[in-house]
Amino acid sequence: MPATLHFDELVATLPTQDGKVVAITGCTSGMGFVLACTAARLGARVVMLNRPSERADRALAEVQRLGTADLVPCDLASLASVRAAGVTLRERLGDTGLDVLVNNAGVMGMTDLATEDGFDLQMQANHLSHFLLVHEVWPLLEEAAQQRGEARVVNHSSGARNRPDAEMRQPYLERNGGHLGGDRWPGFQKWRRYQQSKLANLLFTYALQDHADQRPGNGVKALCAHPGPADSGLQAKTTRAGGTTILDRYIINSTLKIAQSQEDGTCGLARAAFDPGAKGGDFFGPDAKTRTGPALLLPPERDPAGEKMLWDASLASTGITRFFP
Repeated sequence: MPATLHFDELVATLPTQDGKVVAITGCTSGMGFVLACTAARLGARVVMLNRPSERADRALAEVQRLGTADLVPCDLASLASVRAAGVTLRERLGDTGLDVLVNNAGVMGMTDLATEDGFDLQMQANHLSHFLLVHEVWPLLEEAAQQRGEARVVNHSSGARNRPDAEMRQPYLERNGGHLGGDRWPGFQKWRRYQQSKLANLLFTYALQDHADQRPGNGVKALCAHPGPADSGLQAKTTRAGGTTILDRYIINSTLKIAQSQEDGTCGLARAAFDPGAKGGDFFGPDAKTRTGPALLLPPERDPAGEKMLWDASLASTGITRFFP
């Protein structure tokens, strides 16, 4: 495993999170689990949004050894499950609100499969379900901002958002699962679907901040992070899901050759979630040239037309008629 070079130094600079509530999707392992443990050590109440499993139970028990944590079942491949998680969160956190929602969970390099809702699995798990989840918990974010001054939504993008470069395209956000390029050799289209989902994470951040700022007295910040190449465990999941083409192996192996540790890959998420100087719309990640290293504040990558299209298409696909209450 790669040595951890930067994470401990960063965490030492972060303020206490006593009295705050931090919810994280996809935190049974990898960077989500690292962040959950960090939030617990900093004093936050941690809400772990995971699919029910033995792995989820083990992760919960480990975080509970460090602080206060509970589990809310949430399967991002199902919009119904996300809505049910929203109901549970509103019931449990109505008094305290939610200080930080970290949309960490994601899948990578999946085959061209439709979810039960008809969407591409990567786009739904990585973006559409998180879009719906933010809508579901928005009253909790505003409650926390009112009580303690601010709240945050943190989205998790990837260096793959522009590798290779391609603008956001509406068909990937619609019910076209199973009909978005297939999996024919050399398997390029599965990586295009992943690229689109990771670009969606970043554009959603900018669009959400712009829309939130139109609300009087908005105290909710939208931020984004990407880890650079990191040995997060996604690579192994891709392989188990059929990532066996020459292109799949090349992408996975070339990433692992220069990968950071899971902890160093979590630096961007930790800054976006807990850095007191972070502002709405900030984007954190390693240097674009070296691709590794400590999380830096990156220049914005705005695309107004793409952001508007993504917002409108995501509303239509998730069935939201009005995003904010």
